[in-house]
Amino acid sequence: MIQENKIKALLQLLDDPNDEVYKHVSHNILKQGKDIIPELEKAWETSLNEVLQERIENLIQEIQFSSTQNNLRSWKENGAINILEGAFLIAKYQYPDLKFGSILESFDKLKQDAWLEINNNLTALEKTRVINHIIYQIHGFSGNSSNFFAPQNSYINHVFESKKGNPLALGIIYMALAQDLNIPIYGVSMPRNFILAYIDEYNIQEPFEDEILFYINPYNKGTVLGKKEIDYFLKQQKLEPKKSYYNPCSNIEIIKKLILNLIYSYEKLGYPDKVSDMKKLYDILKV
Repeated sequence: MIQENKIKALLQLLDDPNDEVYKHVSHNILKQGKDIIPELEKAWETSLNEVLQERIENLIQEIQFSSTQNNLRSWKENGAINILEGAFLIAKYQYPDLKFGSILESFDKLKQDAWLEINNNLTALEKTRVINHIIYQIHGFSGNSSNFFAPQNSYINHVFESKKGNPLALGIIYMALAQDLNIPIYGVSMPRNFILAYIDEYNIQEPFEDEILFYINPYNKGTVLGKKEIDYFLKQQKLEPKKSYYNPCSNIEIIKKLILNLIYSYEKLGYPDKVSDMKKLYDILKV
């Protein structure tokens, strides 16, 4: 527990005009971590000093960003198992008060509806049709083509709220739902796109190339694709085919791609600070 007297003493020195004093004080505040944020917010609300308020805002942002970095590092080190959690941690950057419980609440509504319809007697294509029906028709998710490069399309909480997103965010929701229902659907990181692969559940072994039954386009209402469509897309984009464009990738690779989307979005919008922060998050996931 942080000592109240120590906090008060630090906060009283926070608007000191001496740079060395401010550096020392801010360093000590940052060391306290997330626990000091409520006290900083209280100090901000009761102050009319603009310099102090700005310094408090900067410190809160720095503490929150440091927390996000640490959590992302832990997610990676613990095996990056839950793809929704990875997407949630990236959303926490823009929405620091976001709780994972609210993401799970939205996700559970999808899961409950899908669970009622899915059974083991269905074929792979039939299971895919059920998931498509739940996500795109019952819950109304769709691709955001009118504002494709908006950062909100990459933030999972916003996608759940607006029911609109980019291929990657929609793909993350789709594969998370499928895997929660024990359906072997995984992400495939293609250049300038993101699709899903349905793996033969009776023959799952790496490399996956011979075990892929078909592909799914999460951005186009779950349209089923064959290898020929992937070949055609790569030819259109003037890209040499690579195995990685056809085979499932890791959750870490998917979240890295999500971060790259946001870097591109923020570069287009002219937010160099956010680009810099996103690059720091990307570096955490570098192998």
